[in-house]
Amino acid sequence: MKPDKNNPGRRALLRGAALLGLGAFAGCTGRAAAPGRPAAPAAGPRAAKAMRPSMYRLQPLAGYGPPLAAPTRLPARHAPILRMDTPDASMVLTFDDGPDPLYTPHILQTLREHGVRAMFFVCGEQVEWNKDLLREMADDGHVVGNHTWTHPLLTSMSRSAMRSEIARTCEIIDDTIGEPPAWFRAPYGAWNRNAFRIGAELGMEPLAWTVDTNDWAEPGTRSIVRAVRAGAAPGVVVLSHDAGGNRSQSVAALRTYLPELLDSGYRITVPRRRGA
Repeated sequence: MKPDKNNPGRRALLRGAALLGLGAFAGCTGRAAAPGRPAAPAAGPRAAKAMRPSMYRLQPLAGYGPPLAAPTRLPARHAPILRMDTPDASMVLTFDDGPDPLYTPHILQTLREHGVRAMFFVCGEQVEWNKDLLREMADDGHVVGNHTWTHPLLTSMSRSAMRSEIARTCEIIDDTIGEPPAWFRAPYGAWNRNAFRIGAELGMEPLAWTVDTNDWAEPGTRSIVRAVRAGAAPGVVVLSHDAGGNRSQSVAALRTYLPELLDSGYRITVPRRRGA
């Protein structure tokens, strides 16, 4: 039956049906959400800021595939790792207590000039004020480790207080460079069962050192260089500091002993975790 063009009620009903049809059609056009994705609101939040340079380095290359799995909980060790098990002349340089805006940039520059990677065990309270330096470490390919928040003597703390010191530092490292730390070092080299267990629960291996340069005592640049020379050997882990005091001697010593190590055939590298 043909519609009655002279019937106003009929015309209003047809106009309403047409409008409903247009609304349904709009829901099928490009304005609609893709399958499996919610429709975008008409006025939503602003677009996210561009990722930090360090974040690009840490993102997977492929945009598809299974999501990244949570870090596997490690079995707790009973003693820290003191040196690497390596078949070649490799050594590890580590720096504690930073980042520090006075000394860390000079250490990073020296490492950059020689094209080597090192490990930085950072304190959360230092990271809080020097996040750009932490990102610079990550962008240069250095390994960032956990050295607690305030550098306390862990063996004198309760388990809950110890966990707070360690976990809080894990969080600020992850938030800053987009990757949680895989290594942990107890301040003063003071370990106990709780320290090993908490570190393992948070997915970190405990790393100590083989050679202590004693640079924390400011013994003089020559003394620091002599300590590295005397202790140099395959698998050695060298302890130095880039914060916690006047570290100008540590900066100057690195400029001397690093090229010497490389000229002697040592490869400066970073350790690998179990199963890596």
